[in-house]
Amino acid sequence: MQLIRDAFGLFGIVESVYERIKKILIPPKAYSWQTLIYLSLFSWLMSSLALGLVKDLIAFCGWLFLIAGTAWYTTDNPLYVPGTNLPIGALITGFLVSVFAFGYGESVLTTRTIVLWPTISAIITAIPEFFEGSGVDAKTLIPKIEDRQKMIILVGSCMVISCWLQFFFLTQNWLKQYPSLTVDNYQKSAFVTKTVSTEKIPQNGVLILDKISPKVEDQLRGKPWSEAEQWLFNARRNVGDLGKEVINKELVEYEERFLWHVEPRVSNVKGGGYKLDLLSIWDGPSSNARGYYLEKSCRVDPVLTSGSTSSQIVRKTENKDAIAETECGSKISFFAGSPPPQQ
Repeated sequence: MQLIRDAFGLFGIVESVYERIKKILIPPKAYSWQTLIYLSLFSWLMSSLALGLVKDLIAFCGWLFLIAGTAWYTTDNPLYVPGTNLPIGALITGFLVSVFAFGYGESVLTTRTIVLWPTISAIITAIPEFFEGSGVDAKTLIPKIEDRQKMIILVGSCMVISCWLQFFFLTQNWLKQYPSLTVDNYQKSAFVTKTVSTEKIPQNGVLILDKISPKVEDQLRGKPWSEAEQWLFNARRNVGDLGKEVINKELVEYEERFLWHVEPRVSNVKGGGYKLDLLSIWDGPSSNARGYYLEKSCRVDPVLTSGSTSSQIVRKTENKDAIAETECGSKISFFAGSPPPQQ
């Protein structure tokens, strides 16, 4: 007997669940939110089989059915966001409207979709306050003063949230296009949440010097010493041209390429050679009023091979047959402040 009672009890539970599912899935009448949802699904199916303009038109109608059906269902028994008069259903409907208006045909979660979502949801919440009745009997009205105050506060608050979201995406885009800004400390920022490099040296500045130093070595290597000295005499122009070439090629994907430039600093060293310092200088914004720069040092010396068959190199500045030997170090130094003046 107990087994029979348990079986009937289980049957009663299944029947109760079935009735609930039936109530949700089967429209009580033709004019209902279920009908609109089914129409949106049917439109999606038909649009997947169509082509061209017909496909877009059917998909457009499907979005309208989905938005209307969702709005109808979520307003029957509204649940509110705790501490506000914003229905959760309005958030869902606002998201669908935002995707339809600004993300349709693209990725669903675009920047505009997320930014405008709160404001659209607030507007959807405020619209019913201007009508009374339902269906074809709805009439326009002017909301009461207290209702108007609530709507203004709600819409204004959501617009502020949209502004915060927009500023968040803006700062992330800045860090993407200007990665050298990460040299500064953003740990206390509420908007800059992108993981910044723990390196205190801007990597684009390092890249510039690593790419330009072999070019400088190639241009000076093997030159007659007199020509090498003339090249160093015009180093500001020569290095500047190489710097522009490297920056335009290596930093083409970054907007900050316009905020870097390269300068040389040439000084005499004991033994008759020269020290050539290559500086990549940041012209963009910085927490340091004087900015910063990176430095890589090279040595340019006159050398003379002892005989055409010997590989031994002997330093000799007096000989007219001396040629230039150039070697750039691997160390790159970072300095906060203005670069030293050119001599």
